[in-house]
Amino acid sequence: MYKVLVPIVIFIRCTVQAQTIIPLYKGIAPGSENWTWTEKETSLGKSRILRDVSKPTLTAFIPAKPNGTAVIIAPGGGFHILSYTSEGTDVANWLNQKGITAFVLKYRLVHEDPAYPENGLMAILQKRDFKKLDSVNAPVVQLALQDGIAAMRYVRQHAEPYHIDPNKIGFMGFSAGATLTMSVVYSATDESRPNFVAPIYPYENAIIGKTIPETRVPIFITAASDDNLGLASHSVHIYQKWLEAGQSAELHIYQKGGYGFGMNKQNIPTDSWINRFYDWLQLNYP
Repeated sequence: MYKVLVPIVIFIRCTVQAQTIIPLYKGIAPGSENWTWTEKETSLGKSRILRDVSKPTLTAFIPAKPNGTAVIIAPGGGFHILSYTSEGTDVANWLNQKGITAFVLKYRLVHEDPAYPENGLMAILQKRDFKKLDSVNAPVVQLALQDGIAAMRYVRQHAEPYHIDPNKIGFMGFSAGATLTMSVVYSATDESRPNFVAPIYPYENAIIGKTIPETRVPIFITAASDDNLGLASHSVHIYQKWLEAGQSAELHIYQKGGYGFGMNKQNIPTDSWINRFYDWLQLNYP
């Protein structure tokens, strides 16, 4: 549909991790031609927070010894922000230690207009008004889906220079990024469909598409029962749908962990969710 830019880069095999930023579109991303705002970065604790993303990119994290598996990572943030560290780069760095090539996706986000504070993410979540959130987000979720499909297409088309097996490319997302993950697997064609998916504490209501692929696409899902947004049941429902379709599925619901635990360390079992993901990945793609 849309051509991605090929990064002009020479990969030098060495003991340190290499990173490359890849624009997903040549020029302005289709659908955001009239966006005039610029991307902003703030911090929350140790995590980088991105807002107003209008130029979608992938950042490639290359392990010293690639094992052929790749994962695209979509951070969460309600389609208004990206929790870029704990749900993005920290995940990529961990996967690199296992030989997995990782790509952190910056997808397009809702611009919060100061003239309409009631449409801001925090204002909406304080009221638990998910219908309003879906209404505000809907146009941008469609654009984010384009970005996710473009990311999948890029990685598969460039599997060889990254030392990736084109049949071992997965998509992992957190919260809104998990919504994007599921939208990609439901909406993509064979060329852009992930081989496996990992929605982490997904939000199901805004997912685009409903058709589970007929081809094998294993799924790994995790969430916490004490999720303060009350969304743990979304993980259970997705798991049930996958099983009913005859697909391979694994679900971990932790008693404690809250919503948005990502790679944060809390000295509780959710700290090791990514180890369980790796165990599952080894089972399906040894």
